[in-house]
Amino acid sequence: MIADWVRQVLTVTDVCILTYFLLINSSYLVLIVLASAEFVHHMRRVPFAGHEETYRSPLTQPVSVLVPAYNEAAGIVQSVQAMLALRYPVFEVIVIDDGSTDDTFERLREEFGLVEVPRVVPDATPTRGRIQSVHVPRERPDPLVVVRKQNGGKTDAVNTGINVAQYPLVCMVDADSVLDPQALLSVAKPFTDDPLRTVASGGVIRVANGCTVVAGRIVDVRMPRGWLPRVQVVEYLRAFLLGRTGWSRIGGLLIISGAFGIFRRDLLVEVGGLDHDCIGEDAELVVRLHRHLRRQRRDYRIVFVAEPVSWSEAPSSLKVLSKQRRRWHRGITEILGKHRSMILNPRYGRIGLVAMPYYVLFELLAPVVELAGIVLVPLGLYVGAIDAAFAVVFVGVAYGYALLLNLIALTVEEYSFHRYHRWTDLLASVLASLLENVGYRQLTALWRTMGMWAAIRGGRHEWGQMTRTGFQTVLTPAAPPAAPGPAPDHARGPAPVTATEDARVES
Repeated sequence: MIADWVRQVLTVTDVCILTYFLLINSSYLVLIVLASAEFVHHMRRVPFAGHEETYRSPLTQPVSVLVPAYNEAAGIVQSVQAMLALRYPVFEVIVIDDGSTDDTFERLREEFGLVEVPRVVPDATPTRGRIQSVHVPRERPDPLVVVRKQNGGKTDAVNTGINVAQYPLVCMVDADSVLDPQALLSVAKPFTDDPLRTVASGGVIRVANGCTVVAGRIVDVRMPRGWLPRVQVVEYLRAFLLGRTGWSRIGGLLIISGAFGIFRRDLLVEVGGLDHDCIGEDAELVVRLHRHLRRQRRDYRIVFVAEPVSWSEAPSSLKVLSKQRRRWHRGITEILGKHRSMILNPRYGRIGLVAMPYYVLFELLAPVVELAGIVLVPLGLYVGAIDAAFAVVFVGVAYGYALLLNLIALTVEEYSFHRYHRWTDLLASVLASLLENVGYRQLTALWRTMGMWAAIRGGRHEWGQMTRTGFQTVLTPAAPPAAPGPAPDHARGPAPVTATEDARVES
């Protein structure tokens, strides 16, 4: 009697898990279709986008680029040089040295001739670490400001940068990111096209592992050598490029990465800046903006632009990847818990009725269902609750469907942007799509579940340590110099980076 009851429960459970995988993969397909439609629209208007007019127009809004830095001595000079060379009419670069214990500031001071200046910084957004000094170049005309402050975490550094910023738009960029030359101009384009309604715009993050960097620029895009970063390339394309583009098209974008996003400064001040107590502070800021503006019944747009690219190094070891995924899912759990009153609330329109319920069902709970399927489906097959035909259908829906989505995503990306020019790279992408479903998905599901449990349990927020292996760099152009001697500054590429990610405690 008990055995029959167990079989019935397993049968119902396995059918529910199968239905869940069918729904989640179908939702990904819908997002890919929406993103594809957006890309077609984008490709048609590229010749008439007017980037040159935007660059030359005196009405283009100035931007303050915020670069929080903690122990980034290995690559900070090259990163700042690259950001100062961005193509944009009027902007400033604000580096916030958040109590670095290495020689991050000393390298900046030596390279740019920094001198301390008296400057009153308003308390527009709440901060915890006290500002120690503000520095600018002595003679060079670079629009650079370096702020030294006591360590308070990345969130505190960004809030300090918002207070220091003098321009109406602020762009948040990681200190180890490499931006395309047109990236800032492109990501700010929505503010030019619709200045009254656009409040935030995000750019796509791509994996820089395996790429070649010259003078702070990605000049040769290649697939990484290791299979772990290769799988992440495919994952980033599906989730970050296509997924967020699809949500942006229907006005339901909930995440703009803190590694590359631009916001209206007055609204950041209005909502109190980034939240010190949330580990997913970038996504939480976007959700809070939705909540604030919906409550005030204001007409607004938060958009994702697939054209501008910020290149960032992906984890190349399982240890580092596990910390990253636990942190990401803990952030999602905290955000959905903090703003749970928005879920299924008609007051918040498509954000409350569509986007947030989706994130609960298909982002928050996905790793739990994944692990349940790994355990319960074989168990059901063993006790006779399901037959072999059902198991085959389950594998096809859960993993075959996912593989098909990856291949569609690669096809859409290749047709739209064609970043990878070599057939070997495309072949590696296809193989990585296969490998994602064998071990990688199961491990990330476990790590994400651990992150969710950590959020439920509470406790301190720890970013952990991420050792970066750096990008492949070229110190001089391809042609050899005519005579021996040191290369000029503009021809020197960044030194190989071996730095650590923010290892501070976000309390």
